[in-house]
Order: sequence, then C-alpha cells, then structure tokens
Amino acid sequence: MPIETPTDLRDHLHTAISIEMATIPAYLYALYSFEDQSALPPRLIRSIVVEEMLHAALSTNILLAVGGEPEWSSDRYFPNYPGELPHHRPRIDLDLAPVSIDLVRDVLLVIEQPEMHSAPAEGDDYASLGQFYHSIETSIERMADRFDLFSDPQLERQMSDSSFYRPVQFDAEDSGNLAPIESTPDACDAISVIVHQGEGLSDERWADPEHKELTHYHKLLLLADGKAALGSVLPVPINPRTANYPAELQQVSDLFNAAYRATYLALDDMFSVGGNQGTAVGRLYGLMTGVLGPVARYLVTVDLPDGGVAAPTFEWFEFSGDPWAELSALANRIARDHPDLQTVATVADNLVNT
Repeated sequence: MPIETPTDLRDHLHTAISIEMATIPAYLYALYSFEDQSALPPRLIRSIVVEEMLHAALSTNILLAVGGEPEWSSDRYFPNYPGELPHHRPRIDLDLAPVSIDLVRDVLLVIEQPEMHSAPAEGDDYASLGQFYHSIETSIERMADRFDLFSDPQLERQMSDSSFYRPVQFDAEDSGNLAPIESTPDACDAISVIVHQGEGLSDERWADPEHKELTHYHKLLLLADGKAALGSVLPVPINPRTANYPAELQQVSDLFNAAYRATYLALDDMFSVGGNQGTAVGRLYGLMTGVLGPVARYLVTVDLPDGGVAAPTFEWFEFSGDPWAELSALANRIARDHPDLQTVATVADNLVNT
C-alpha cells in the first residue's frame, strides 16, 4: 500500500525493523556452521550481522521520531523459520541453513541486491531493500511539513550515543553510526547509512567515503565468487526444532532461545521511557558475546542420533517472571549437566546484577 499518512509511515517502519531482524538469525546460523570461526568468511558475515543490528536501531530511532511506538517486547519483530522476507517480490524464503555457495547466491545476495538508479520507490512488493527504504525516505520528505512529523521526536528514548556502537573488523567507523533523528535530513541520513552499508546503490562497492568498507552485497560476492573460500562446513540441520532434540540437549537449546529472546527485552529497555540505556546496552553485549556465542558453539559440537550436529533453533521463549533471574537460573541448572557452559552461567548471573 502507498505511504500516505503518518500511520502508514509508522507501519512501514515497523516492517523495516522486522526485515532487519528476520535476516539476523539466517546470517548467524550460517556463521555458526563454519568449522573454523577465525577464517575470513565467518568474520565477513559477523560484520554484516553487527550492521544489521545498527540498521534496526536506526529504524527504531526514526519510528520514535515520527511518533511511533516500538514493539520490542512483543513478537511483532520476532521471525519464524522457515519463513520469508516480508513483502519482497519475488518471494525470498528464509531458512536456518548451513552456509553454502547456493545459500549465498540464491538467498543472501538476493536480500542485499542493489537498487538500480532508475528503480522506483516501492513501499510494498519491493524488489530490493533500497526500493523499500527509498519509499520511506520520499514519504518523509513529502509529509514532514504537512503533518509536522517531528513535533515530538522523543530524543530521550532514541539510541544516539555513538559510544554504544563500535564497528567490528571489516566495518569502517565513517560508514555510519547511531545518531539522533529530529528532522527530515536526519531521517534521510540514517536511511542512507542503512542502504549504503547493505546493498549500496547500483554498482557502488563501498559503504564509506574512504573506500575501506565493502557493502554487504560485495562482502557476500567474495564468498559467492570463491575469492574467500568457505572451507569446512559443519553438518547442522535445516530449520531445527528444540522438540526434536534428545531430552538432555533440549535444555541447552532452551538456554540459547531464552538468551535470544532476552536480546529483544534488552532492546525494549533501550528504547523505553525512563530506561537505562547504558545498562541495556551492557546486557545486550553480554548476551551476544557471553551467552549466545558460547552456547551456539557448544551446540554444534554435539552429535545428533540421526546424524549431523545440533545447532540453535531461534525459537520464541516465554518467560514467566523476571527474565534475567530466569535466564540465570536456567544457565546454572544446565551448567550442572554441561560443565563446559559454566562460564555462560557466570555471565548470566552477572546480567541479573547489571
């Protein structure tokens, strides 16, 4: 549908957040399937994941600036697999699948397909993410004065402290960062960061003025063209389910899913009225580096009865009370049966007291 009103605009910004969050587990799952995590290909994919999180934060900033209300605590932005990339035409099916040349060429490169200069803005049924974001940009420019879109940009709720975001290897500092949104130019600048870091524009290879960072599309081309060889890939299942794992492994899978759900709750705290952004950012980084990564790496060492190895399932986890206390209790309970995860339990304990 066309973007004609502020309500339409806010709906499309919710979709933008959903799009960014739908891609992250697909990238992470591919990342976890590399046997050698220190090799160039997984490090390239890790750099893409970090920027997808930045894009979700910038989209949330724009949503707040135009009077919207983020829904991080609900399941609105939480993807399911198998699934599809919202509103993309032709349809892009999203699976949790091991990395392969086919996955890179047929799925990941299609997600990051650059917008051509002549392509029209498309708010729905878009052929590229550039078209989708272009439709948001042009609608903001068209409606800003008529509707006074930025009358209350809710700056205190936005993630705008640049110290909260640090680029990783292969990402350049001047390709984009967190920034406050309180005007049309601010929103357009944020959208430019999202588009140029991701797919770029037409045949542009670079995401930054100094030509130090490749766009996501051209990072992936290194894999697809064999310039960065994939190497050995672990036999992880496609779209695994916790219920299909052996009983002793289900609790480990639950721990990963509880931690992944907790990242959404940390994001909710970041953008909430009166929230402590520093605490929430600390929890998010603690979850990503101290819980999700180690649990995923542990899962892929466990053989499954029918062949292959286990992997994260990225399923919704329902907390019944204090999520941080529950996560800590779950991690400690699991560490008793899986001693290799004791460090994870320590991190989870620290998250309660952060």
